[in-house]
Amino acid sequence: MRKGQNPAKFINQVAKPERITVALLNYIPFLSGFYKEALDVLDLSLRSMHTEAGLPFDLMVFDNGSCPEVRDYLVTQKEAGLIQYLTLSEKNLGKGGAWNMMLAGAPGEIISYTDSDVLFYPGWLSNSVKLLESFPKVGMVTARPYRTNPDLHSATRQWALKDATIEEGCFIPWEKFWEFNRSLGQDETENRKVYAETIDWKITYNSVEAIAGASHWQFTAYKSVLSQFLPFDMDKPMGQVKQLDVRMNEAGYLRLMTAQPFAMNLSNSADYVKGSVSQTNKTPSQSIIKRFVSLAPVKKGLLAIYDQIFKWYYA
Repeated sequence: MRKGQNPAKFINQVAKPERITVALLNYIPFLSGFYKEALDVLDLSLRSMHTEAGLPFDLMVFDNGSCPEVRDYLVTQKEAGLIQYLTLSEKNLGKGGAWNMMLAGAPGEIISYTDSDVLFYPGWLSNSVKLLESFPKVGMVTARPYRTNPDLHSATRQWALKDATIEEGCFIPWEKFWEFNRSLGQDETENRKVYAETIDWKITYNSVEAIAGASHWQFTAYKSVLSQFLPFDMDKPMGQVKQLDVRMNEAGYLRLMTAQPFAMNLSNSADYVKGSVSQTNKTPSQSIIKRFVSLAPVKKGLLAIYDQIFKWYYA
């Protein structure tokens, strides 16, 4: 038998969520090896996200089965007010499984998704939303220009040829092009070749400029648009997330990037922010070891061993 009345019945109003939900997906299974600096990177991402947004938002974090130290950190940040909604998954559901929960459950009208290794620059969110609201039928906006597969923004270019101004050329400076691709561990010689052989497409609509293309690592979109592509059925934790890029392009939605970089990929290292250790600070033995392990056959073998060890412990 009930004793008394539930005090919640006498609450006359409840808090309303912000119009924008920033949704961050995180996975740090341990703090060694590849993930040694991952918690530092996550902390940089959270703090730059808040200080540089330019618009109010609620932060939703989905943790995909991280280690206890990372979960404790996230709980601390929630208690400090940096995170409004926190989900701690016992299991790694993969990116697709996490997206199904995050993108469907985010309360905002606008969702700004990000991986957990992104550094944000001043105005990243306000400039992303500006493109979202300035162009018609926008599918997604990424807060950094870089060269993506043209096949994945063919619908954007087709629309621009009829209803906007589109220019072909080199609109992304080499320094910014290489800055981003270097963070992915790519080769400079190969990138110079790619840079010389590819182009950008700049689109101007009602005096607002954007670069054709977008990507699943960071994007801003209307929740109503994203809901059309849910659920995602992915049988691998990574590598299949381009489904969103493909399906959105096939549906005729615009895929845009800001003309200036407002975000940077940190990958698994905070060196970009801290300032990389200069070669002059390295001992001769460190330099020799670095060159040795960078040799293609050695690198391939060591990474194969690391991959097998990872599977033994975490697969």
